[in-house]
Amino acid sequence: MKFVYSDGYKLDIGTHVFPTEKYRLVHDRLLADGLVQPEDFIEPPEPNPDDVRLVHTAEYVEDMLNLRWTPRTVKSELPLTWEIVQGYFVHTSGTILACKLALENGIAMHIGGGFHHASEDHGEGFCYVNDVAVGIKKMLADKRIERAAVIDCDLHQGNGTARIFQGDDRVFTFSIHQERLYPIKEESNWDIGLDDETGDDIYIDHLSKAVPKILDEHKPELVIFVAGADPYQYDQLGALRLTKRGLALRDRIVIEGCHTREISVAPVMAGGYALDTKDTVDIHVNTARECLRALGELKKPAEETAEQGDAAEQTEDKQPEQE
Repeated sequence: MKFVYSDGYKLDIGTHVFPTEKYRLVHDRLLADGLVQPEDFIEPPEPNPDDVRLVHTAEYVEDMLNLRWTPRTVKSELPLTWEIVQGYFVHTSGTILACKLALENGIAMHIGGGFHHASEDHGEGFCYVNDVAVGIKKMLADKRIERAAVIDCDLHQGNGTARIFQGDDRVFTFSIHQERLYPIKEESNWDIGLDDETGDDIYIDHLSKAVPKILDEHKPELVIFVAGADPYQYDQLGALRLTKRGLALRDRIVIEGCHTREISVAPVMAGGYALDTKDTVDIHVNTARECLRALGELKKPAEETAEQGDAAEQTEDKQPEQE
């Protein structure tokens, strides 16, 4: 299995809740745990602004390339520097590459990407470029696929992705998220907005019914799985309260559901703002474990590893309950 990754994903965004060092930490953990070899990582190619223009307006792309602070860029809630703009463009070329590799090999994970709040004409919510939408648009434009789906399991609704694909019958958008939370919601093909304090059981019940229905009725050739770590119980920005075991089960439902149907799937990392960044890394590494398990390259399921991690947390009582 191949993983797309770049050292350029660690960006200097100042003091911020978004830990951009998580990408390097996930990369290093996968190697340290012996889950992958160095040759399993593939560097994204040089980004092509024309790919970004498949989704985003010419005016907005020019704002980014010329570092213009306008109403279109200010909504990103991030600084506007060349390092950051280039970083988001590289994330986008990484998601395009992950889509290509997934179509060739069944599964390919992007240790990056998932910036689902950016819309056609503006950035938003830590997102400058909607790499999810660009990846799918590029596969459609290159005639690699005719149908795709986005299964978005981030804490927050993928409002940008939903808006971009409204009215496009080739792409099915699904989002399961905390309802009473940012952002202002757009209409996906299917939205499941959950109450605060939902927890594992209700979440998994909803998802285990939704995923087969999406895959069997829409019949996508490619699924981008937005595997945010932020539904986690100790995330700073949300209150869905999923455990690591619950998140690993989430990953299995999506990844195995696609793989057993011979539907290519490309997980992207999206959000994750745990009080302890190590927990965010654990959750993303467990997504990789589920990919490897689905391909028969790992015997021990991520679910078991995650369950051990939850037990350790309870024993150590290392995390305060959020109010």
